[in-house]
Amino acid sequence: MDAAMGAMRYLALGFIFLIGMAVLAGLVLFVIDRTQTGDAIRRNYPVIGRFRLLFTKLGEFFRQYFFAMDREEMPFNRAQRDWVNRASDGHDNTIAFGSTRSLSEPGTAIFTNAAFPPLEGSATQPMVIGAGARHPYAAPSFFNISGMSFGALSSPAVTALSRGAKAAGIWMNTGEGGLSPYHLSGGADIVMQIGTAKYGVRDEHGRLDDSRLKDIAALPQVKMFEIKLAQGAKPGKGGILPGAKVTPEIAAIRGIPVGEDSISPNRHVEVDDFGDLLDLICHVREVTGKPVGIKTVFGAPEPFEELFTLIRKRGAECAPDFITLDGGEGGTGASPMPLMDLVGVSIRESLPIVVDLRDEAGLKDRIPIIASGKLVNPSDVGWAICAGADFITSARGFMFALGCIQSLKCNKNTCPTGITTHDPRFQKGLVPEEKWARVAAYAKGIIHDVETIAHSVGVAEPRQMSRRHVRIVQDNGLSLPMTQIVKRYSASTTT
Repeated sequence: MDAAMGAMRYLALGFIFLIGMAVLAGLVLFVIDRTQTGDAIRRNYPVIGRFRLLFTKLGEFFRQYFFAMDREEMPFNRAQRDWVNRASDGHDNTIAFGSTRSLSEPGTAIFTNAAFPPLEGSATQPMVIGAGARHPYAAPSFFNISGMSFGALSSPAVTALSRGAKAAGIWMNTGEGGLSPYHLSGGADIVMQIGTAKYGVRDEHGRLDDSRLKDIAALPQVKMFEIKLAQGAKPGKGGILPGAKVTPEIAAIRGIPVGEDSISPNRHVEVDDFGDLLDLICHVREVTGKPVGIKTVFGAPEPFEELFTLIRKRGAECAPDFITLDGGEGGTGASPMPLMDLVGVSIRESLPIVVDLRDEAGLKDRIPIIASGKLVNPSDVGWAICAGADFITSARGFMFALGCIQSLKCNKNTCPTGITTHDPRFQKGLVPEEKWARVAAYAKGIIHDVETIAHSVGVAEPRQMSRRHVRIVQDNGLSLPMTQIVKRYSASTTT
């Protein structure tokens, strides 16, 4: 009995001690909040005002898991992410009862089924890029991995993407951060991106270093080079890698100081006009012997008209071997909000225009178009092919395959899934030996389902689809053929 009473007494004393500590902590926070001058809410409502910030941060969490409907969350809704997750797991992606997608939502793509579809479809055939280069590339897949730099992504993430790309037979774009051992580790085909800072192929002054360019081109895995002019998430601004993510290894690969913000110029300093751009393309192609293309964003038709006119004047041999067109809805690890939200035209509007301008210039067989920008599901990819794209690349789709939960922490080095962080604490959660299979399964799932759409509309393989095979829902809830909505675009319409 005495022992029990003693225990109760100690528990009571402990409880009183905890209450006292809580009161003391509250008083300390009250004094701190009342005397600080940076936050008016905390100054006027000491201690209690702190809950506003807490609830604001938690709101993002609750919206994602409890309040957002399957198809209303941004930038990618739950239905989109769930499709990627099922495909990445290799699970059956059939559904029951009926679609949860609103088929009357303006902009929805509806594919036109054929009365007599082919009994047997065929696999998509490889497409040659850069036939005039010394080492053309027969690209096996229409769906590939878009540019994501080592630095923006962790080493386990890049390793898993490389292994998955090899297993799926698709290419992997390095992004502007240079070529790392992790890109090469899986044996995948590589597209080496040359950003405005020339990371990985720069000299001590930041200029293009031909010797480094040759060394990278000598690697059999490196199939093409992409000169990045702009990306959809931040047109007119170079890449941004916070100093916290510039580790000694990343600094060595990029050729920059450790721990300092890595800010790329907003354009290539030696390229002042399209003549300079074509000169740079020809130079890189001559040095490397491999296909060389450009990545850019549509802002208006006139620049593309000028580019294609100059190519016709100089000759098709001076043309880029491909054009990667990124949409204004593209993503990135870090971008100023005005550029993310307000600059760059959507791929839905820009792709048909650029395709038409290319075709009008007689360059359809010379310059393949690679579409990019929030194209992560079969409907998105199928629409882009119908609109005229020859290839599609995705970045965030493959991030979802790696396990991304859209926590929106890409720029903070605190990514909880280990994808966009260099903190070992978080990186250990991403095991490349497991995740590569999800990357491969996602790519194969997209390819399979887009081929299924192609067979349904009555053609043997996806690149045989055209604008007549898709209808677009209008504001009144009715759909019209894409051929009626998107008239063939001509340079003469802008004069």
